[in-house]
Amino acid sequence: MSAATVAKRLDVTPRYVRLLVEETGRSFSEHLLERRLGCATVMLLNPAKKYRRIAGIALDCGFGDLSYFNRAVRRRYGTTPSETRESAWKD
Repeated sequence: MSAATVAKRLDVTPRYVRLLVEETGRSFSEHLLERRLGCATVMLLNPAKKYRRIAGIALDCGFGDLSYFNRAVRRRYGTTPSETRESAWKD
């Protein structure tokens, strides 16, 4: 997904999409990464997805590279995707 893809769907220019998102203080790519990480976190903590492969969750949330997904989760949350999932089942 890119600003151009979003712009085409909304029938506006890619520059306009970037300007709208930058008003939040983040770039389009930062906003997209945050949304993808949020999607992955919800899926990792969902009991119905407990046995779903982490690679499948990453792909479903828009990550094409599992290594990048692992690094992004670690940078954002300070844990790996596996640790995030395990934390939901410790009680």
